[in-house]
Amino acid sequence: MNKNVERLYNGIIKENPTFVLMLGMCPTLAVTSSAMNGLGMGLSTTVVLVCANLLISAFRKVIPNGVRMPAFIVIVASLVTMVQFIMNAYTPSLSESLGVYIPLIVVNCIILGRAESYASKNPVVPSIFDGIGMGLGFTFGLTAIGLIREILGAGQVFGFQLLPLADKANGVAGFTPITIFVMAPGAFLVLACLVAVMNIVRAKMEAKGKPLAAPSGCLTGDCASCGQSAMCTGRSQSEGASAKKAE
Repeated sequence: MNKNVERLYNGIIKENPTFVLMLGMCPTLAVTSSAMNGLGMGLSTTVVLVCANLLISAFRKVIPNGVRMPAFIVIVASLVTMVQFIMNAYTPSLSESLGVYIPLIVVNCIILGRAESYASKNPVVPSIFDGIGMGLGFTFGLTAIGLIREILGAGQVFGFQLLPLADKANGVAGFTPITIFVMAPGAFLVLACLVAVMNIVRAKMEAKGKPLAAPSGCLTGDCASCGQSAMCTGRSQSEGASAKKAE
């Protein structure tokens, strides 16, 4: 498989950040009361993720190891600020719906995780495709959760009425919204069901000898299976030596 296509497959299917790695749970649970909110949050995060991977990969040999995380955060914060201004200008209603969760993209563990575990160690083009794959996987996860919650909780799809609502006062039969799904508990219920489905698929793939998700190093804490473990160890040792010299 082509390396760039592999990065796309990895982010969307193999290591989907929502259903496999379970990252970015705060916006996943908070903003997915509708499919439009999930899509908007996912696409805005994708833009930041792709641009952050591009810049961090391009400057990976320039950024000192000792300040790499502050540098990553400065880059991501600058990109998030630009995305927030653009959304305020062109999609004010969506920006208002997402609220504080747009600025919180700065500390989204998906973006910082990919910056640390992939973009800072790989060339620009694969890093861009890694960002696209992870971003699309995150967007798919949020949109799927929002779509299910919106259908069950309001009978709508992207704001359009899909199921005719019941009118008991006039004796009109129809769909009765299950309002719990547009409330906070509904997010947990839908996420749990979708993760259960993903786990069933993973179990079947593993039984066939084709595991869906392999250990992902920095994101799972499985250093023994991470190809960059030696680099991380060397990096930590060099930082420790620098700290002792500073003392």
